[in-house]
Amino acid sequence: MSDDRRVYGTDPGEDPRPQPGRTYAELSGGPLDGQLLDLTGWGEDSGGAALITTTGHYGPGGRSLYGPRPGDPGRWEWEGDTP
Repeated sequence: MSDDRRVYGTDPGEDPRPQPGRTYAELSGGPLDGQLLDLTGWGEDSGGAALITTTGHYGPGGRSLYGPRPGDPGRWEWEGDTP
């Protein structure tokens, strides 16, 4: 079965699908819902990320805040937007 979900931050011309041997978390809620975040090389104690998005509350240049769901490191939940 293939995984057709898009990896957040993929450059144009780059394959946007998850790649073997990499670690991903699914973004849940907010403007990036359903996309995957590549966590390869991140420490297990990562507290979250402010991800650039054009579709959040603050429009282009704004960021959406996502953090790991307690007990489920494979899913990061939306925590709100920031300029």
